[in-house]
Amino acid sequence: MTENEDYLARIGTLIRDARQHSGLTQAQLASQLGTSQSAVNRIEKGQQNLTLETLSKIGSALDSELVGLGSSGPSHLRVQGETTLSGAIDVKSSKNAGVALLCASLLNTGTTVLRKVARIEEVNRLLEVLTSIGVKATWLNSDNDLELQVPATLDLTSIDAAAARRTRSIIMFLGPLLHRAGTFQLPYAGGCDLGTRTVEPHMSALRHFGLGVVATDHHYQATTSEVTGERRPIVLTERGDTVTENALLAAALYEGETVIRNASPNYMVQDLCFFLEKLGVEIEGIGTTTLRVRGRSEISTDVDYAPSEDPIEAMSLISAAIVTRSSITVRRVPIEFMEIELALLEEMGLRYERSEEYMAENERTRLVDVTTHPSDLRAPIDKIHPMPFPGLNIDNLPFFAVIAATAEGQTMLHDWVYENRAIYLTELTKLGANVKLMDPHRVLIEGPTRWSGAELVCPPALRPAVVILLAMLAAKGTSVLRNVYVINRGYEDLAARLNKLGARIETFRDI
Repeated sequence: MTENEDYLARIGTLIRDARQHSGLTQAQLASQLGTSQSAVNRIEKGQQNLTLETLSKIGSALDSELVGLGSSGPSHLRVQGETTLSGAIDVKSSKNAGVALLCASLLNTGTTVLRKVARIEEVNRLLEVLTSIGVKATWLNSDNDLELQVPATLDLTSIDAAAARRTRSIIMFLGPLLHRAGTFQLPYAGGCDLGTRTVEPHMSALRHFGLGVVATDHHYQATTSEVTGERRPIVLTERGDTVTENALLAAALYEGETVIRNASPNYMVQDLCFFLEKLGVEIEGIGTTTLRVRGRSEISTDVDYAPSEDPIEAMSLISAAIVTRSSITVRRVPIEFMEIELALLEEMGLRYERSEEYMAENERTRLVDVTTHPSDLRAPIDKIHPMPFPGLNIDNLPFFAVIAATAEGQTMLHDWVYENRAIYLTELTKLGANVKLMDPHRVLIEGPTRWSGAELVCPPALRPAVVILLAMLAAKGTSVLRNVYVINRGYEDLAARLNKLGARIETFRDI
């Protein structure tokens, strides 16, 4: 194989992985690019030369910085390994709560102020959508406080479709919009087809409010009708976070009582409930799987709310300390959503201290400070698998891959929720780990690992991408992680913040 053929094959593999992660078929990607399915097939096999323009179009369609033109090319990270971290770091506000609250702002025609909103790419895309339909968004200060003013009438015909398709959170516009527009179109992201696991539960829940949706090639065509007949409890067929949030958003502007059963009680759902209460919505059962909501026919109030801290970021920072055998203090950890993870880590041998509890700025979420100590870990006796809250969080499961690789013995991870995400964890083998893929949902990891530096392309899944970065902190020599847009979608200035703890991470671009 020539050097050019090898380059095209690697690019083709990257495109295929990004397409599959986006949920697109080859035919759907071909339609977006204005080409044929056979051409996409040749590209993914590395059998077709690619221009910069073509790569840029593919990157836009797949929400992946495969290539950029001029100074806006993809960013990469160069990591000097064998790092020991020290000092203290604050956990930032919850990314998943932040995007839910941005969607919830559409309920309120008063002024909404959200405190310390994460400045991440997912938030940026949602703000582009909101401003395109008439919402005025103003960053107030360097603390990332955000003011939102929603007009009485939204201009949904001017929606920024390109930005909408780059955020999966756009699905949560359905709940608030069904009360504000009788008929509307909503772009959908990443080929999320009507009827798939991620979308159909939303439709099932929102039909109770009279929402009907037809999927076209590029958007949902939504219509609302008056609900007649006996009103029964909404029983969610999937205890999903965004599904529960969508049902809550719809119930908030329904002047009556809505009962939601099999609801997610996870952290972002609780934050949304606390915010809705500030808007005057009555909610019973917060933190349980049954929510009783008494909505309002109209909401126009000035509200000021601070979303709580992010338990997934807290797990990321604690994992960084574990893999580098460092003693650091992670402040403002939302302990209610980290207790299972910390109990499992303690069982594996982690030594740590935790402070007395104190309240988050929302005056509802309990926080602690966690100080880690270098520890010799051992594999757990049983497999590690996620469960709905209060179990181990699904988004925290990938961090146990890099932790298990530092531990003595064999650990099985079972990622039963997401299709194929476990596959990306096998990238750790390129840094020296012993990770065996048992099937698309299970990996077997044997440690301890003697990490060594390597150059990798960021996988299209957020948490596995961060897991690779954390392993690079411990690896001997210099590592390069290419195309880190996916990390920037979910983390604010992660590299710079790790550098303040003693990491040596440099951001650079090829062009």
